[in-house]
Amino acid sequence: MINLGITLAVMDMAGTTVADDGLVERAFAEAVGAVGVSTSDDRFPAMLDHVRATMGQSKIVVFRALLPETEAQQANSAFEAAYGRLVEAGHCEPIPGAEQAIKDLRAAGVKVALTTGFARPTQDAIIAALGWSDLADIALTPADAGRGRPFPDMVLTAVLRLGIDDVRHVAVVGDTPSDVVSGLRAGASIAAGVLTGASTRSEFEAVRATHVLESVRDLPALLS
Repeated sequence: MINLGITLAVMDMAGTTVADDGLVERAFAEAVGAVGVSTSDDRFPAMLDHVRATMGQSKIVVFRALLPETEAQQANSAFEAAYGRLVEAGHCEPIPGAEQAIKDLRAAGVKVALTTGFARPTQDAIIAALGWSDLADIALTPADAGRGRPFPDMVLTAVLRLGIDDVRHVAVVGDTPSDVVSGLRAGASIAAGVLTGASTRSEFEAVRATHVLESVRDLPALLS
């Protein structure tokens, strides 16, 4: 039933399976505010541009590119706390059709891994808020794998932990070029971008995405 013998789908969360609606940027503003960079600071626009350009990557790595180590750690903790509060306040919804897509894939025998650039407490908060504790086969963060996107570590960790025989039997889907690059570096046959988050079709084409989908809800049809 599944083209290319796909046995594992690795899916990003914010922007791909979970609606972002500006939450990352809101949490970022609060995070850098905690280390003395207000939204009116001359440094803020360039920092925000960097955050937008690195969507999907490990958040601590993003902060380390902007701040000295001590401040980066402080900002990262503030970011996770701010994002967690937004989730707890109800600002967390699935991308329409995402949950059904995951269920359809698993019913067809495809294992599903949810991945993120967030730390474990934030990922757990999102999964709990959506009632997704049993939806996927595994949920991974950069800390679980060694490095975050665009490195292939989370994809390969999912392959190992779920007993996938061949990286060519993997499909990776996400809303940023980093998601696509991580999939290609891992050897996945499908490294698809979705247009429900941070990036455009041309940005996905620039990193040689195998497919560009309107939404993750279109993935089961692609694999059928």
